[in-house]
Amino acid sequence: MKFRFEKSINKKEIVAYAKNKNELISLIENLCYQDEHPLIGYKDDIIKELNALEVECFFTQNEKVYALVNKEEYLVKKRLYELNEMFKDSFIYINQGCLANLNLIDYFKASLGGNLLVVFKSGYQDYVSRRQIKNVKERIGVK
Repeated sequence: MKFRFEKSINKKEIVAYAKNKNELISLIENLCYQDEHPLIGYKDDIIKELNALEVECFFTQNEKVYALVNKEEYLVKKRLYELNEMFKDSFIYINQGCLANLNLIDYFKASLGGNLLVVFKSGYQDYVSRRQIKNVKERIGVK
């Protein structure tokens, strides 16, 4: 693999050549998008730029969207569908109100009723809805 950097005054773009889109390419794409559109989180009197790679999930509560980062919840002034467009390679809907970071999921746990529980690395848990089970299984490579 080769790496080449060219400085340009007029252009702000990154071109990556690869045989297939992989996790590294997705990471580079997310970092570039985040540089152009910073993700701002609000908590009490704190305003903080959030790193999307550290966000375990985005979820809705009382018609507001929150980001879960290191067991802390930050209000995000974006809609879930906007966040999904921004980070579609790293995040996936697990239910109507939760967009999960695939890289920060610790494991899945199947229950007797057929529900699928997602456990994140921080210990936070949420269920995969019946509508999203097929999409989640495809993204994680389970048939």
